[in-house]
Amino acid sequence: MYPVHRFTHNWLIKELVNRQVQMRLPRLTGAVVDLGCGVRPFAPDIEAHCDSYLGVDWENTLHGLRADVVADLNHRLPFEDRTFDNVVSFEVIEHLAEPDTMLAEAWRILRPGGGITLSAPFQWWLHEAPWDYQRFTRHGFDYHLRKAGFVDIKIAPTSGFWSMWILKLNYQTVRLIRGPKILRFAIRACLVPFWFIGQVTARALDRHWHAEEETAGYFVTARKR
Repeated sequence: MYPVHRFTHNWLIKELVNRQVQMRLPRLTGAVVDLGCGVRPFAPDIEAHCDSYLGVDWENTLHGLRADVVADLNHRLPFEDRTFDNVVSFEVIEHLAEPDTMLAEAWRILRPGGGITLSAPFQWWLHEAPWDYQRFTRHGFDYHLRKAGFVDIKIAPTSGFWSMWILKLNYQTVRLIRGPKILRFAIRACLVPFWFIGQVTARALDRHWHAEEETAGYFVTARKR
């Protein structure tokens, strides 16, 4: 799972994604391939349920190359048809110039009945530039997955409005941390309580004042017929 450190500005989104992944883990059985695996934060959790886990990433990754297979997800993958039971890809599809290629390849390498699990940001800052190409609405996800041939598509918001809003505000306040080391330390020390209280409050507000039209992201599952 993503490590969750309560003194950081963005622990809430990591906790929210972790919760969605946790609920999905029992379905991640058989042979699993992780497209855009990064530093493999979910590998130990998935490996506890599956028969085999394979991480794929490209050579330009900004997270340190820890892939079993190096490949560009914008192009054909080096796997035979019907190789895997599950494809997972967390916070990756927005970084692909050709997302339809990745989805079509995911469909190709899945066995019949196999599943795909995706997460991606929606209301989120520009990150990992220049490889940040798009944001998908729930309707966009539904369209592209159906186009690739997937069925039983389920799309859940990662957060409600309040978590989305406080996370965007926190990312803005991080830009205040500047200057000499002692000054940066003092500014961060002042911001940590603000970050913590804001994220705890936002999580509670999302539960009791529900609104998902401006979610921080989406968690998506689908199946190959």
